[in-house]
Amino acid sequence: MLARDGQNVRSNNACEPTSGTWTSVYSGQQLTDPSAIDIDHMVPLANAWRSGANKWDDQRREQFANDMELPQLVAVDASSNRSKGDQDPSQWKPERANWCSYATSWITVKRSYDLTVTEPEKKALQEMLATCG
Repeated sequence: MLARDGQNVRSNNACEPTSGTWTSVYSGQQLTDPSAIDIDHMVPLANAWRSGANKWDDQRREQFANDMELPQLVAVDASSNRSKGDQDPSQWKPERANWCSYATSWITVKRSYDLTVTEPEKKALQEMLATCG
């Protein structure tokens, strides 16, 4: 994950990143210390549960929780991750400069897993998508 999303990533013999540069997809902050990076679920597991994952079998839940193909697992700064928690876009938004990519990623994940969207969530996503160029 960190090797995929970073630039100039160097790893030790255990394949653990020791240095590199990562950009938090929530704040835009440049991160250079791998230990300061959180891996976050774009669509939080609790939100997915409330949006339809409660009907999935264990295999589907595991696939969702570990999906490296979609923008579901993302490298972020710890502060942004803590403030986001399990909230949806009607309750929490990243820095305005990242609204377009955040909303696009959120929608991609929700659509790919056939998860529901609440009306307040939809309104917030529409507001964020309006910033796309």
